[in-house]
Amino acid sequence: MSDVVLCECFARDGLQNEPTFVPTESKVAAINAFVAAGFPRIEATSYSHPKHVPAFRDGSEVVSRISRREGVWLKATCPNMRAVERALADRTAGHGASEFSLLVSASESHTKRNLRTTRDEQWARIETMVEAASRDPDVRPVGVVSVAFGCPFEGRVDSGSVVEDVARFVNLGVRHVTIGDTTGLGTPTIVRELFGRVFRELPDAIPIAHFHDTRGAALANCLAAFDAGCRWFDSAMGGVGGHPAQITYGEGLTGNVATEDLVNLFNEEGVETGLDLDLVLAASKQCEAILGRELHSNIARSSWGLRGRKSRAHA
Repeated sequence: MSDVVLCECFARDGLQNEPTFVPTESKVAAINAFVAAGFPRIEATSYSHPKHVPAFRDGSEVVSRISRREGVWLKATCPNMRAVERALADRTAGHGASEFSLLVSASESHTKRNLRTTRDEQWARIETMVEAASRDPDVRPVGVVSVAFGCPFEGRVDSGSVVEDVARFVNLGVRHVTIGDTTGLGTPTIVRELFGRVFRELPDAIPIAHFHDTRGAALANCLAAFDAGCRWFDSAMGGVGGHPAQITYGEGLTGNVATEDLVNLFNEEGVETGLDLDLVLAASKQCEAILGRELHSNIARSSWGLRGRKSRAHA
């Protein structure tokens, strides 16, 4: 049993801005480590066009080789109808993802840059994509609203428009909706206000908090979302991630909130994650080995973190 539902995003959001291709076997090994650690949701790959995001040109092979465990949802990003068709074909072949991420951006400028279309056109696509995904009753579509707290091109985003985007997903039958702080512009006050509005105005929605740590506020924002009622969170081992390497916007450390740090925070606050903490640490070390460098988790560098044994023993 757990109090929160964590999605480990290292293998997709975490790798999309790596300058060199990460071998398929390394991705599969990392995902299998996340399965073993007990993550109930794992972002496995993207069906983006290999020309635009070559990091996932092996997406079908990755999902075909992952160790499966009952109750674990494997997520794949599907930015357009062609991606949904590829994801469904893999499911027909017996090895596809069980969650499809369907993307919109909260701003017009980011939509044009990231999805190469307009917001109106993308929402029209989303309707078709949801309809196609519903052909498989075992697929859970997940809406994604990117740059929900601020756009690198347009600045602050109105929270009311984000709530409207979440409502559009819910009206299409998509209850799980990721609210993405894509470039780390959120603050705890803004986060509490937005998630509070979603819970008050859209009781059928299940919002998912997705924070990047560009300005060092991701952990605080996660706690603010939790205080507002959110129980579903995205994170990535070592705080890796950011925009695709071929699509440049934002500066600094654009990665996700570090899984190790988020798990430790919840652990110390008495929030049960349902994870095997020893295996989370082992997976963290494996991710560093895969990328061949020290990553950005504070807890990964500290002997006082995660399990909390030393701190409690000396309390």
